[in-house]
Amino acid sequence: MADARKIYVLNGPNLNMLGTREPDIYGYDTLDDIAGRMEDAANRAHVEIDFRQSNHEGHLVDWLQEAHAEGAHAVILNPGAYTHTSIALHDAIKGITVPVIEVHLSNPHAREPFRHKSFVGMAARGTIAGFGPLSYMLALEAALEL
Repeated sequence: MADARKIYVLNGPNLNMLGTREPDIYGYDTLDDIAGRMEDAANRAHVEIDFRQSNHEGHLVDWLQEAHAEGAHAVILNPGAYTHTSIALHDAIKGITVPVIEVHLSNPHAREPFRHKSFVGMAARGTIAGFGPLSYMLALEAALEL
C-alpha cells in the first residue's frame, strides 16, 4: 500500500542515550525532544512521521525495506556508528527506491579520522550534518521538497 505522505525517521545505535551521552558533542536534547519537534513540523506539513530507534543493524535494514514496501515518501536516517561500518545499510539503501537522507547531529568530518568515511552517505540521496537537532529539521525540510 503506497503512503506517499509518510516519512520514516530511523535512528541507529546509542541515539537512545541522547541528552546524557557526550553532551559536549551531541547536546542535551533527547531523542524524544527531537521526535516531538519533528512531529509538530510534520503535522503542519500534513505528513505522517514514523520515528524509530534501534541499536540493532538488522532492524534498520528491515525498516528501510518496510519504507520501500509501503511506498513511503522518504527516509531520514541517522545510522549512528553504523555510518562508518555498515555495508548492509549501504546495500539496503541501494536496493530501495525511497530516497534516503542521511542525518547526523555532529559533523563526522570534523571528528576522528575513522568517522570520515560514510558507507551510508555513498548510497543516500544526500547528507545533513553538524547542526545538532536542527540537522533533523533540515532533513525533514529536504524530504518535503523531494
